[in-house]
Amino acid sequence: MQQDLEFPLANITLRGVGYGDHSKPMILALHGWLDNALSFQPIAEYLSDYYILALDITGHGLSSHRSNGAHYHLIDFAYDLHELIESQGWQSFILMGHSMGGIISTIYTSCFPEHVSKLISIESFGPMTKDTQNSPSQLRDSILSRLKTQQSEAKHPSSIERTVEARAKVGDITLGSARLLISRNIRVENDKLFFTTDRRLRTFSSLRMTEPQAEAFVRNIKCPTLVITGSQGYESMRTIVQNRLEWVEDLTVAECEGHHHLHMDNPQSVAEKIVEFLS
Repeated sequence: MQQDLEFPLANITLRGVGYGDHSKPMILALHGWLDNALSFQPIAEYLSDYYILALDITGHGLSSHRSNGAHYHLIDFAYDLHELIESQGWQSFILMGHSMGGIISTIYTSCFPEHVSKLISIESFGPMTKDTQNSPSQLRDSILSRLKTQQSEAKHPSSIERTVEARAKVGDITLGSARLLISRNIRVENDKLFFTTDRRLRTFSSLRMTEPQAEAFVRNIKCPTLVITGSQGYESMRTIVQNRLEWVEDLTVAECEGHHHLHMDNPQSVAEKIVEFLS
């Protein structure tokens, strides 16, 4: 059973998809950068003992874009998540994230441990970092990319199938997985195609945390945590996981066959690791 969801908040409306029976234990799921809530549709089939509430993160899928002049910062995604949780009165749940969604989930779990009973992070393990000496160039690149985006015209998809093929190639995912994501990332209006994803999401981050800051967040996670990597995922992610193994007391690390989007392309194997962890 699949249900479209809508959550009006003070300044934005978050949307998402519910998979399964909402009377069962809830897994709140956050997708990766430029993806959407449908990224969890394949794995939901194999997690039938749970209710999967998959969100479109702000600016993604069918959720609201930020207002004109605003930008997208990692900490604001965590704020949006907490505003949603408070508005719905959710007390305790399992939090699952893929890639960027995993970073947001890690930060949120660190700040609000009372809400998260267990944490699942797929191809992600805490914030991405940069050395302090790179901060000026990081901010410069961010400002220039924001200005360039503001002064340029929005691009429109030439066709759905070409967009699917490009997404599969760039994202290293199957055509089926790419088609699923694109079905929610493109809308048709007056016979013209538009991206639903806010193009400001493609601009560079203003600042990145330092490694000591990331360590402080990850070390503050007190709940059982599962990190899943893909055998052909990002090499940098495997390095991050190895470097941070000692930061969480109750940590399980697993590897499944697949690339960065292994939860879409190899959902059964990933789900088996999750079910084993949650049992």
